[in-house]
Amino acid sequence: MSFGIAIGPREDKSPFFDATVAAGAASFTIYNHTYMPVSYGDPEGEYWRLINAVSLWDVAAERQVEIAGPDAGAMVRYLLPRDLSGCKSGQGKYVPMCDHAGRLINDPVLLKHAEDKYWLSIADADVQLWARAIAAERGFDVEIRDPGAAPLAVQGPKARPLIRDLFGDWVLDLKYFWFEATSIQGIDVIVARSGWSKQGGFELYLLDPERGRELWDVVFDAGQSYGIGPGAPNYIERVESGLLSIGADTDDDTNPFEVGLGRFLDLEREDDFVGKQALIQLKEDRRRRLVGLFIDGPPLSPNQHPWRVYKDGKRVGSVRAAAFSPRLQKNIAMTTLDFALTDEGTAVEVDTEFGARTGHATTLPFITPPVTPPKSET
Repeated sequence: MSFGIAIGPREDKSPFFDATVAAGAASFTIYNHTYMPVSYGDPEGEYWRLINAVSLWDVAAERQVEIAGPDAGAMVRYLLPRDLSGCKSGQGKYVPMCDHAGRLINDPVLLKHAEDKYWLSIADADVQLWARAIAAERGFDVEIRDPGAAPLAVQGPKARPLIRDLFGDWVLDLKYFWFEATSIQGIDVIVARSGWSKQGGFELYLLDPERGRELWDVVFDAGQSYGIGPGAPNYIERVESGLLSIGADTDDDTNPFEVGLGRFLDLEREDDFVGKQALIQLKEDRRRRLVGLFIDGPPLSPNQHPWRVYKDGKRVGSVRAAAFSPRLQKNIAMTTLDFALTDEGTAVEVDTEFGARTGHATTLPFITPPVTPPKSET
């Protein structure tokens, strides 16, 4: 069954919107109030292009929340539970964001531009409203706005030579999550070694929204010899790689420990931050965990609804992301299970849209990524 999505002026369009339509975008979603392409009509081709070559993604819906002003540093330290004391200008950090009860509300990448200016490159949530409320309540002297930067992702094993061709050898020296301002054919961008895949790649933050079509064409033309094609954050690859998706793998009560983000929290900090006391209490939580699941039977289509998971007739979890892995030739899923059932090999029953299936718990990721940054770079 196929569905359409109405395109109109109410939701934002990215600077690359017209380019994606011309490239054959077949399906969109709405992410951060912005239309984002999710398919170009060839799921198998788009998957293998990301795995073997290079894929070009419009991810301008990955909006930026700029926090700037005299208290910017103090503001981000209070807002985030990760220790940012060693973060340098030009460096990014993956930073879980929690509310006062320790619930996970976003997992942005923090980009430090200067001591008085930071960006939060956010997942799908109204972080700008949250940050403005925190700033007002705490009296921080900052300005919080969307700077209008629009990321264009270049992902896949051939992204490195392509980006080198476009910018020069220096880009290969960028560490994971680090970034630098530059330009290409007069188009101002920020180049970051990042992207929501485990196949390696870069994100180009377009700084002039009027030049989206130009930037798309420059990258696309340069990528022809590398087998470039249009794509989108790939559902199957992200499940294979165990990449967390806020809102898909989480619910309104998820805490960071349940989804494997405890290593990004610095609870020993002497200073206060949002959710600190709650997170200290939750550290020993043994309620549930996000794990992988191999699901028996014929290939499954991605689930349109959460699938209930049972053990001995008792509800023990929920599958919120499932797919058939072309590389493993198995059905795989990311699921939250009762903590006692998360040992590898534990059998459960999954109530899918295609009938009951047996699943077996396993560790994440399903496939070890070919590009894994050193711990010091994350």
